[in-house]
Amino acid sequence: MDKKIILSAEAPAPIGPYSQAVLIGNTLYCSGQIALDGNGQMHNDSIETETEQVMKNVGEVLKAAGLDYSHIVKTSIFITDMNDFAKINGIYARFFKTDFPARETVQVSALPKGANVEISVIAVKPQ
Repeated sequence: MDKKIILSAEAPAPIGPYSQAVLIGNTLYCSGQIALDGNGQMHNDSIETETEQVMKNVGEVLKAAGLDYSHIVKTSIFITDMNDFAKINGIYARFFKTDFPARETVQVSALPKGANVEISVIAVKPQ
């Protein structure tokens, strides 16, 4: 198995025993991102600000693997309040032009560091 660990200094360092992403063959499995920036500062003034930072973090991890948002095939969104769904969705949608990825959105009771939204993705490198 050809397994490569992906790490971006522009995204927050892992806060536990996991990698930001793992590339196996041409498939990239990205761990969930919260609104910490690369310096460990939380950006959660509003759900919009938080979602924007999460998506920027996702983009930095993708970039470290030589990919971008267009390569995402699946996203998982975890939120602490389903009432924030429309606001999160509005920010999320700005990062995709066409051929939207498959997705689920799930309300959870809590997220790490008091985050209100966490997003993980799976992306595929063109062969």
